[in-house]
Amino acid sequence: MTMYNSIIEKLLITKSSRQKVLVTLSENEVKQVIQKAREVFMSQPSLLELEAPIKLCGDIHGQYTDLLRLLDTCGAPPHVNYVFLGDYVDRGKQGIETVCLLLAYKIQYPSSFFMLRGNHECSAINRIYGFYDECKRRYSIKLWKMFTEVFNCMPVAAIISERVFVCHGG
Repeated sequence: MTMYNSIIEKLLITKSSRQKVLVTLSENEVKQVIQKAREVFMSQPSLLELEAPIKLCGDIHGQYTDLLRLLDTCGAPPHVNYVFLGDYVDRGKQGIETVCLLLAYKIQYPSSFFMLRGNHECSAINRIYGFYDECKRRYSIKLWKMFTEVFNCMPVAAIISERVFVCHGG
C-alpha cells in the first residue's frame, strides 16, 4: 500500500460517522500530498482532452460530508472516472479534508480522476472566504501558501469526447 492509499484511508475513516469529524493528517502528510499533486498537475496539459463516460462534479466548497456522500452514491475511484470543476475550498468547515482527499485521488488515479481550477483556488479569493483562516488555525500559513502553489498548477478546462467543453463558471 502506498503512502497516498494510507492517507485516503485516513480521510475515509469518517464515512461511517454521521457527525462532522476533523481528520488529523500531520502537516508533513499534507505537504507530501501537495508536492506530489503539483508534480502530477505539471505533467498534464492545462486543457484536458478526456473521454466519456465521466462524472462531472461542481462546487464542493469544503463540504466534506457532501463529498463523501457523492462518492458513496456515484462510486469511488478507480471504478468511476471524475472531473471536478473547481471550488474545493472556502465556506465549508473542512476544506483541508476535501482538497486533500481529492488531491490524493488525483495522485493515485492520474488518468481517470481530474480536477479543474475554480475561482476559489485563487489566493485572493480563498484568503477572504475562509480557507486561509482554516489553514492558519489548523496548520500554518506556510501550508496555505503551498496549497496556493498547487492550485496555480491545476488545469482550467477540459473537452470531453471532442464534444463537451467544461470549465468552472466563477
